[in-house]
Amino acid sequence: MLRQWSVGSGQASREPEAGVEELWEQEMARLQSSQALVRELPYAMVDKRFIRQLREPEGAKTSCWQRWQRRRRAVGRRLGEAARRLAQGFGLWEGALYEIGGLFGTGIQSYFTFLRFLLLLNLLTLLLTASFVLLPLVWLRPRDPGPALNFTLQCSDGLQSQTGVPRFHNQLWNVLTGRAFNNTYLFYGAYRAGPESGSAYSIRLAYLLSPLACLLLCFCGTLRRMVKGLPQRLFLGQDYRSPVSVKVFSSWDFCIRGQEAATIKKHEISNEFKVELEEGRRFLQVQQQTRTQRICHLLTYLRVNVLIGLLVVGAISVIFWATKYSQDNKEDSLFVLLQYLPPGVIALVNFLGPLLFVFLIQLENYPPNTEINLALLWCVVLKLASLGIFSFSLGQTVLCIGRNKTSCVAYGYNACDYECWENAVGEELYKLSIFNFLLTVAFAFCVSLPRRLLVERFTGSFWTWLDREEFLVPKNVLDIVAGQTVTWMGLFYCPLLPLLNSVFIFLTFYIKKYTLMRNSKASPRRFRASSSTFFFQLVLILGLFLAVMPLGYVVSSIHSSWDCGLFSNYSAPWQVVPELVALRLPPSGQRILHYIGSHAFSFPLLVLLSLVLTICVSQSQANARAIRGLRKQLVWQVQEKWHLVEDLSRLLPEGSGVPVGPESPHSRASRPRSFCPGFPCPGSPGPRAPRPGPCLEDSVSRFRFSSGAEL
Repeated sequence: MLRQWSVGSGQASREPEAGVEELWEQEMARLQSSQALVRELPYAMVDKRFIRQLREPEGAKTSCWQRWQRRRRAVGRRLGEAARRLAQGFGLWEGALYEIGGLFGTGIQSYFTFLRFLLLLNLLTLLLTASFVLLPLVWLRPRDPGPALNFTLQCSDGLQSQTGVPRFHNQLWNVLTGRAFNNTYLFYGAYRAGPESGSAYSIRLAYLLSPLACLLLCFCGTLRRMVKGLPQRLFLGQDYRSPVSVKVFSSWDFCIRGQEAATIKKHEISNEFKVELEEGRRFLQVQQQTRTQRICHLLTYLRVNVLIGLLVVGAISVIFWATKYSQDNKEDSLFVLLQYLPPGVIALVNFLGPLLFVFLIQLENYPPNTEINLALLWCVVLKLASLGIFSFSLGQTVLCIGRNKTSCVAYGYNACDYECWENAVGEELYKLSIFNFLLTVAFAFCVSLPRRLLVERFTGSFWTWLDREEFLVPKNVLDIVAGQTVTWMGLFYCPLLPLLNSVFIFLTFYIKKYTLMRNSKASPRRFRASSSTFFFQLVLILGLFLAVMPLGYVVSSIHSSWDCGLFSNYSAPWQVVPELVALRLPPSGQRILHYIGSHAFSFPLLVLLSLVLTICVSQSQANARAIRGLRKQLVWQVQEKWHLVEDLSRLLPEGSGVPVGPESPHSRASRPRSFCPGFPCPGSPGPRAPRPGPCLEDSVSRFRFSSGAEL
């Protein structure tokens, strides 16, 4: 250690060499003048205290600026640690995640980690909505907005009252459809506010910007997690493979004492070996393929994807017509059942679609990672397309997109059938979220559990073939992403939908864990978490874009309802922004905002973004070149170690019988010498000048070992 050497250097029996003393003094001077944090230095605690004493001797006075800088770094470090703990969910489900990763591999563990991440996103969204909308609304208690606008709906048939629902089912169906909460803060229609000139805090602006801020924060968090979870091979190259010897000799944790933890660790190491061997086998198969085999493989790949694409188109058509039929038949006596027709059709399509996709993709014998990602891609297309066509069908019926009805021309929306169209859209999204969760519960306890009990109870070839269900990661990921996309789509119409989704995600974690532990079997084909986590976040970002596009169109272009909500007196919700700008900002601030929104500002912004993109691409290319150089250095270091072992075996006296090391896999004649003989890699200091005297004796003395008496 540094301190022991500094204290005991003068008391040693023999003084160190001058060169060693000089190197030690240089190291002390470097550590004393270095600006690196002491806690980040690779030394023991005793040595770190000694380095701190070198930097701050006793009796030395430090300036106020230095003390403030030290306190600022300490506070920043504590805040960073608190933020990391918050990002990890305060250790939520750590024990369960560790158990799942050990028993079933990191690939399935990544799904449950993804659930925790979505729970944190929903809680963050709920916190922002409650802080900027709900609490000010309750605290300020804005005055009544005044009497509603006096206008008469000119409808040919009048409003259709929905009184055909049996009284016995009214309360239950009102809860399931959301009508029981129409007058609560769950839906848009219950939010009211007075004129903007009468309050210092604008509830309307907060209600409008809170969903946009939540979506922006979710995008930043998801993008950061996606970049952090990029597969390692994207940086190290496709031909890089970590040696199996590293996993063999350094995988075990010697701090484990409990039997349960040791069992989980054994399963984890076993799963790692299975993944490594599977990847090695696939790599050899790809290398041994001929050109004809590759062409046949490509044709089969195209055939399967064309077939899956046709299935997706058919499923989208069914969803469109089911939604249209449900909205156009409100006067039907079966309206109670027709309310859940679109969610039911969407759930049925999303249940059968992934199963067919996985079955067709497994017929092609893809690698596990490719199979997961390809199935995930088509499931994404199906899920997001189904939600998109559902939104478009609602837009056709509620907002009269592509239709020419009398009420649509007069009021900007179908005012004859929907007095408060925001609540109607919110109810549809609420029903979709409820139905997705109920389907998850029903499938876990009405399909998976009876299947497991029957397989355990009966024997035979049929029950052996049936077996327990396999835990399909793509299907489960897409289910939770679809629910999260519905939540994002409903932020404007149903502001408290994240609270409902947080409860659903929390319960889904334990339901899926029970299904995995008790009712499912582990997949025989393992895959890495790094290759799946990236696609999970990519799917989530696609769902976020799907939610942002209709929300942006509605906020900027669609007329609000005439007699409900915060924006009843505005042609579009975004019109509150220019009104507040004209009321609250001085003329100079208004001119700045108008310039930022004009075309004159777009050109310099485009140039700046182009420069930033060029710098990022250049930095990425430089990092790739540096990584390739480091990989070459690793190869050179291994070669030089073999050279040193061969030099040592050649210089030792013959006949000693002392084995020095393993034989080199390549002879010196068949392998070129390194560019830096005697040193591990390029950039090392030049070779030392040879000392006077016999070369053999000097070389032997360099490898002299201490005797027993000296020890």
